Amino acid sequence: MTGSSHKTPRPRKRVRGFQGHVSEIDLRLLRVFHTVAEQGGFSAAEITLGKSKSSISLDISALETRLGLTLCLRGRSGFALTDEGREVLEATRSLFINLEHFRQQINQASGVLSGTFTLYVPDNIQTHGETALVKAIHTFTQSHPGVFMHLHSASTKEVEVAVMNGQATAGIALYAQGRAPQGCRPLVAEASYLFCGARHPLFHVPEEDITLDVLASQSMVSVGEVATSDMWESIRHHFTYRAKADKLDARALLILSGSYIGFLPEVFAAPLVAQGLLRRIAFNNLRLITCCHLLTRTSPETSLMVETFRSLLEASY
Repeated sequence: MTGSSHKTPRPRKRVRGFQGHVSEIDLRLLRVFHTVAEQGGFSAAEITLGKSKSSISLDISALETRLGLTLCLRGRSGFALTDEGREVLEATRSLFINLEHFRQQINQASGVLSGTFTLYVPDNIQTHGETALVKAIHTFTQSHPGVFMHLHSASTKEVEVAVMNGQATAGIALYAQGRAPQGCRPLVAEASYLFCGARHPLFHVPEEDITLDVLASQSMVSVGEVATSDMWESIRHHFTYRAKADKLDARALLILSGSYIGFLPEVFAAPLVAQGLLRRIAFNNLRLITCCHLLTRTSPETSLMVETFRSLLEASY
């Protein structure tokens, strides 16, 4: 054959990517990637994963090799997901949700609880002392050792959203009396009372000398909308609010400073009263009522786990 020679082009070498089989190694690496992405970087994920940054980096590199994709950019400019990384993150979230649904369906069939129970609780819930929630979690986890307990602190709105979209197995939220969304299960009504600290001018004033005018002249920690009572609604406009604290510990700190009066749950305040650090101001038995509710989403996959926890929680109150 005459003329210029013709060479057959050599096929391009294909990068070996995901082969369609998800192994235990893949699941482990995907969990590392999911945590890093949710935490926003390697450093932030160190504590959650219990790994060093170098170990996390090796895991991410191994996952990128197995998938044939670059998942994230890391370096001096910081951490950022690539477009492929964002797609893999969404797929990973769906995968873990489906795995959890599978576990719950097996629970339903076998009557044995296992998997993750994600409970969202309000960030201002009473956590000190022998509370019903403490007792319920103890009994639940001791009776069902196959359950991994994930407790997440959030605002009431975040609790509602997490339950609605299935991110939470169940949630606990605080509402004012009669203001809970339809479908919430009422658990208990919690009373909060008015307190002052040992440094406050009212600490040693006789109870009979503490009038509404006296209280109204004091600086008070503001009161949220979820705690109320008929008496409080009739007098709340008299008070002067000069501080705000969203969590109980922070509210107690303000009251202990001696600069403010404010409301605290009785169980929370009791140890501080016993130590002589706080005093309850009785004033006509003034109190606020907060109603604690359990939020759940109807789902056959989680019904056994939710109902088991609910029964223990109700029995603990």
